[in-house]
Amino acid sequence: MQVWPGQAYPLGATYDGAGTNFAVHSEAAHRIELCLLHDDGSETAVELRETDAFVRHAYLPGIMPGQRYGFRVHGPYEPARGQRCNSAKLLLDPYARAISGSIEWNESVYGYHFGRPDSRNDLDSAPHTMTSVVVNPYFDWGDDRLPRTDYHRTVIYEAHVKGLTMLHPELPPELRGTYAGLAHPAVISHLTELGVTALELMPVHQFVNDHRLVDAGLNNYWGYNTIGFFAPHNSYASWGDRGEQVLEFKQAVRALHQAGIEVILDVVYNHTAEGNHLGPTLSFRGLDNESYYRLTEDRRYYMDTTGTGNSLLMRSPHVLQLIMDSLRYWVTDMHVDGFRFDLAATLARQFHEVDRLSSFFDLVQQDPVVSQVKLIAEPWDVGEGGYQVGNFPPLWTEWNGKYRDCVRDLWRGEPRTLAEFASRLTGSSDLYQDDGRRPLASINFTTCHDGFTLHDLVSYNDKHNEANGENNRDGESHNRSWNCGAEGDTDDEGVLELRERQMRNFIATLMLSQGVPMLSHGDEFGRTQGGNNNAYCQDNEIAWVHWPEPGDDEEGSLLAFTKTMVWLRRDHPVFRRRRFFHGRPVEGTHDELTDIAWFTPQGDEMVARDWQAAHAKALSVFLNGHAISEPGPRGERISDDSFLLMFNASAEELDFTVPVSHGEEWQVVVDTACKEGVPPGRGPMVSAGDELRLVGRSMTVLRRPA
Repeated sequence: MQVWPGQAYPLGATYDGAGTNFAVHSEAAHRIELCLLHDDGSETAVELRETDAFVRHAYLPGIMPGQRYGFRVHGPYEPARGQRCNSAKLLLDPYARAISGSIEWNESVYGYHFGRPDSRNDLDSAPHTMTSVVVNPYFDWGDDRLPRTDYHRTVIYEAHVKGLTMLHPELPPELRGTYAGLAHPAVISHLTELGVTALELMPVHQFVNDHRLVDAGLNNYWGYNTIGFFAPHNSYASWGDRGEQVLEFKQAVRALHQAGIEVILDVVYNHTAEGNHLGPTLSFRGLDNESYYRLTEDRRYYMDTTGTGNSLLMRSPHVLQLIMDSLRYWVTDMHVDGFRFDLAATLARQFHEVDRLSSFFDLVQQDPVVSQVKLIAEPWDVGEGGYQVGNFPPLWTEWNGKYRDCVRDLWRGEPRTLAEFASRLTGSSDLYQDDGRRPLASINFTTCHDGFTLHDLVSYNDKHNEANGENNRDGESHNRSWNCGAEGDTDDEGVLELRERQMRNFIATLMLSQGVPMLSHGDEFGRTQGGNNNAYCQDNEIAWVHWPEPGDDEEGSLLAFTKTMVWLRRDHPVFRRRRFFHGRPVEGTHDELTDIAWFTPQGDEMVARDWQAAHAKALSVFLNGHAISEPGPRGERISDDSFLLMFNASAEELDFTVPVSHGEEWQVVVDTACKEGVPPGRGPMVSAGDELRLVGRSMTVLRRPA
């Protein structure tokens, strides 16, 4: 076999049409062998003799796509000093573009013998571990372009590749649970008809099924356990894992882009699947443990701000390079449109504290590729000081956990919520205005993958996670949920009617709030997980989306109402403003009314005591379509209809008076007390001074034409 010196960059395995360049970084290694793996179980070892800045590299002519490979690292094994090299362990390439196979939880994949954590295990892990794959980088993207949908026009749909497609009745069985399933016309048609502009996929980086879960007969369904930051997860491919998963993922992105739908990836750069000091040796630990992980003062152990056993060392230049190279790769080579960063507060930790100006955020800010796509933070982790909602840099948007909590509290009837609700409804200026951000920094949601579904939020007071095998101890215990009078399944028509109304209330509130709305997959159908609020290990019908059968009558369904609310938002710029409300008339217009006004149910403008009254659970808000301060794309003035939103979150029906000073004639366009959610045909007309009776826990929306 010919072995040429090759190049130190790019890292990983790079096929050029004639052969493959291999490059891997390690400061700890004394020697590294590239192992080419054969289907008969044998391997050919090639020592990487060339070294530049701790990168060992070689070029092998004739090595083609589909070739499986791994590394064996010869170096110090001294856990007490943070060093864990062991050439008996076949290691994954941190830059592998594809990964083949899965982990068999044999003792050989660990660095120690079971029951003796201080021992050294020299069993060969190759027969039981995953392998890296050389891929063909060439793909016909045709005229594919990133949709680049502005945030104010964005509607995000959070989904799981397998969960969304596994039970779809119109998908061929071989495409269910796969990237190809996402690209199927039936799935894309549903998303476009719903009004979705961005599909936010739960982790698709190659992840590992935890040993503990496999032993319990479960799976790491959610996938927040990454081992390959460049590789699409292989089990989501319908036709192979020797690089076919890369092609299939690209085909799915291309099809979604053709429908005008962006693809956002939920990424987990805060930890890896190697776990704590008792975890397996799969890649990073065996290559250069000290360079990749945050270790404690006792170097045998790992600092854990993620709840998973380890945290990546964000002050390591090589870790930062790995993350930035990965992000750029997914944008430039895979054509994704943005990222949602899991436990993003961990990325800001350079030492112990959360530092919003850490190196990672500086690198993102100046990167000409990554800075131009959507960047969404989950602004918390489990470490001290890890709840950082509102504290990320101006380039970033955030999952607004305070929005979720406040809206849930309002509709379940908690006292003293009106003042905060007003802020959440109007874009959370208390969180984002001080640092120059705008309402669009707030990713609004009431449900997501983590926690109750929308149906379960209004059907359960308590979590029911027994199927997870942890005696219902796992998952959040304080869900701000309310079962509407009965726990779980019931035949009580009154309870069922109230639950349906509450789901419509949540959907309507979400779509009429300033910021960027995010729906969780299946909530538009009212899907249930049976009260399980932590279905991370339920790769089965508990967590999969149950789709309506083709031909089911949609009229009057939650799906029909959700579509109506999404399109109401998309049709009216007053609900998706790019600037915060001013509370005053807009200069240069003939309208003397303020851009927003708040009223009691009696039609009087709110004063301080109205906001602070503990019993107050109802209000109206006027949104002035003539007072939108931001210009259109060509500098033109934007004008819209005006709206009056009436919220009755109390248990009793209340009479709401239409304010006499903000418009003469109005039409009812939304009424969550109706089973349809909207009045049949044209809604009734009402006049200033008229009274509308809102049933308990309902909302009504009035429109005044421009």
